[in-house]
Amino acid sequence: MAEGKFIAYYRVSTERQGKSGLGLDAQRKAVSDFLNGGSWTIAAEYTEVESGKNDDRPELARAIQACRLYSAKLVIAKLDGLSRDAHFLIGLQKAGVQFVAADMPEANEMIVGIMAVVAQAERKMISAPTKAALAAAKARGQKLGGVRPNSPVLTAEDLAKGAAVRTARAEQRAQDLTPVITELQAQGVTSLGAIARGLTERHIPPAKGLVSWTPMQVSRVLARMSCRAG
Repeated sequence: MAEGKFIAYYRVSTERQGKSGLGLDAQRKAVSDFLNGGSWTIAAEYTEVESGKNDDRPELARAIQACRLYSAKLVIAKLDGLSRDAHFLIGLQKAGVQFVAADMPEANEMIVGIMAVVAQAERKMISAPTKAALAAAKARGQKLGGVRPNSPVLTAEDLAKGAAVRTARAEQRAQDLTPVITELQAQGVTSLGAIARGLTERHIPPAKGLVSWTPMQVSRVLARMSCRAG
């Protein structure tokens, strides 16, 4: 039984289909049937109109951003129909957001990862020179990949990388919040407390462990927004 917040993402392959709604109604019905029952909310819907040759997915990017903003799960009608779309699958895999497919609810990040690898391999085989370079590096004793998860000692470089990841996440969060806070400010909501209440009322989740936004949190986000603007 579905529960929680969802962001719906639909895709039609041509502009004509997008304008006529051909295929779109079926996708909406599939999502609606899947979510039938339970306690759930669709926070937003995004529809991509593109050709099979176009790798640009602006609506998918917006849907993923909305998932991060609302701590929601991405729901799509047909994962099977996108199983050969490397750009979509890799984007979904890298986004790190939870998702569910109406036609394949048992699918998880591992399955999508495998699909992405297969689809990518079909589009472009790894070049022989790259394989040779990796083999040569391994023969020289060079360790390939990042820090092993069971490494007993963290170096200063490792700690710095960890800090960089946390900073990047905070920057991404500030970027996701920027349009919402900007809209609140345009409506005359300018104090830290008022913005905090506005974000809470819009059901945008604050940091983990908190029920509502605090003025201090808003202050930190505004500081990051100011740095980005500068």
